[in-house]
Amino acid sequence: MTTTNRGTRDEPAWRPSRETAAATQLARFSSAATTLSGHDLSEYEDLHRWSINQPAAFWQLVWDFTRIQASQSPAQTVADLQLFPGARWFPNARLNFAENLLRFRDDRTALICILETGERRELTFAELFAQTAAVAGHLKSKGIGPADRVVGWLPNIAETVIAMLATTSLGAVWSSCSPDFGVAGALDRFGQIEPKILFACNGYTYNGKEISIIDNVNEITAQVPSINQVIWVDGLRDNRFPDTAESIRFSSILQQPTTTLDFEQRAFDDPLYIMYSSGTTGKPKCIVHGIGGTLIQHLKEHQLHVDLKRDDTIFFFTTCGWMMWNWLVSSLASGATVVLFDGSPFHPGPQALLDIVERERVTIFGVSAKYLSAIEKAGLEPRKTHNLENMRCLLSTGSPLAQEGFRFVYRHIKPDLHLASMSGGTDLISCFVLGNPMAPVWAGEIQCAGLGMAVDVFDEAGHSVKREKGELVCTLAFPSCPIGFWKDADNEKFLDAYFHRFNGVWAHGDFAEITEHGGFVIHGRSDAVLNPGGVRIGTAEIYRQVEQIDAVLESICVGQEWDGDTRVILFVVMQEGFSLDEKVMLDIRQRIRENASPRHVPAKILEVSDIPRTRSGKIVELAVRDTIHGRPVKNTSALANAEALEQFQDLQELTD
Repeated sequence: MTTTNRGTRDEPAWRPSRETAAATQLARFSSAATTLSGHDLSEYEDLHRWSINQPAAFWQLVWDFTRIQASQSPAQTVADLQLFPGARWFPNARLNFAENLLRFRDDRTALICILETGERRELTFAELFAQTAAVAGHLKSKGIGPADRVVGWLPNIAETVIAMLATTSLGAVWSSCSPDFGVAGALDRFGQIEPKILFACNGYTYNGKEISIIDNVNEITAQVPSINQVIWVDGLRDNRFPDTAESIRFSSILQQPTTTLDFEQRAFDDPLYIMYSSGTTGKPKCIVHGIGGTLIQHLKEHQLHVDLKRDDTIFFFTTCGWMMWNWLVSSLASGATVVLFDGSPFHPGPQALLDIVERERVTIFGVSAKYLSAIEKAGLEPRKTHNLENMRCLLSTGSPLAQEGFRFVYRHIKPDLHLASMSGGTDLISCFVLGNPMAPVWAGEIQCAGLGMAVDVFDEAGHSVKREKGELVCTLAFPSCPIGFWKDADNEKFLDAYFHRFNGVWAHGDFAEITEHGGFVIHGRSDAVLNPGGVRIGTAEIYRQVEQIDAVLESICVGQEWDGDTRVILFVVMQEGFSLDEKVMLDIRQRIRENASPRHVPAKILEVSDIPRTRSGKIVELAVRDTIHGRPVKNTSALANAEALEQFQDLQELTD
């Protein structure tokens, strides 16, 4: 590593030393690509250009470099490359996802499972393999095979990982959501895909409270007739499990005679996961991801962009209802130790996750941008209170990380650190733009487009633009493009979701900008872009300024249709002990005017006590926008706190 500064327009916030950069797996991969291509690809820009101009050579090199295990090696890297969607990657390969994640079977630690209560468990790679074999044997005895759906309504614990691995070892399809989903939310997801087996917990602990979901599980099984067995996982001391032939304890399965684990070999594009859109505009879309595409993308991102190695310990704060859980668990394929945590990140105090990072000697720590903002607001200075000498990489995703967030990390967490902001999504179960361990970090910017990802920014006419805001797009096929949506006749909904705006080009729905350094800034979601007086404004531009006001805890900004135009409405949640008075409003407006533009200044600033968000923690601007206009929000069960929307109804302040 090397020295850093606070990050200015002319100086990066961090730059790796020559020795650090040369020791990365990306440097080794660049050398291999240089040998293969006959051209010097030591510079990332040249390597990325080669990766999208020669995709067959690039993805074959990724396959070989990451040592993907397959019973039938690919004779061809890609067919029908010109079709997007429609390209077929590694069409002759046969492989198994779980086999690749379980390639290591020794006594090194695979999983560290930590609960909010303080309970801690470890599983070695050998133990993980053995327990997966036991659960897979039980599933097989229940008739589970290729393409069958198995689902989990579970916390982020070891049993969830084992259930997924057992399911995918049989070639079956895994889907999950966290136990804080209510019955309606779980039914909207599991009810669509008709699973045969449900793994469910009896309850979980959050913020010091024990919450039973036994009654919820029983209601789901009554309403989803395809479920023929519930496998119960102990999450609480509550043991009121139904004692029927249709239910069994997870712990009982582990006590059954040991069975061998035969990995069902499947095609590269056979289904692996079913993920779900946020569902805030109707029933969530069921996004089907393939085995090979998920595996090769995760291995590429882990090993080349994060520099994940066998001796690393990686911890990403997530639930199993967010795609970052799937991304995290794939770290097992690189032989790293994975830390799982379930509970509130702020219980018993805001330092809870940092305590884990210190105690477990975490080397790669992943959180949301919102978490970093929250601990900054709480006044934490981890550099002074925690020993973080082992942490070399901090990952941030979920929402844009502003320049001030970068500066907080380097000032108050650790100055010698690769801070990698990432953006992608459930839609591709991976990233479009992310980190580069060989390159400098510029405050407020995501470092680069992912290798093999033809990422660009288009204006409204579909022209590529640099240093201008526009639509984040991907212009060429990539392996983790979804197979499609579940039961989507003729791919109608799938094509409408991503390809209706620009023919043959994936439009991601992010309002973005390519910087002078070749990095990316995400300014918010395209569908939440504000348009006062015809000027397009990303909501993240406003949040960045409001977050600097000490009296404000968090905010949400929407456009209100007004007098034939759009006006900007800002809602704020105040810090404890503060209220929204004239001085605070003046400070907000002045900061926005001086650091953004007069167009960004809200017409109204109103105080609320809570902001509605999805269960993965993302604020829902569209739901608030619909509410202030008196339009129904179609699927409030997708929200973690739907009751918060009541504050935005029939506001007298928005009538003048």
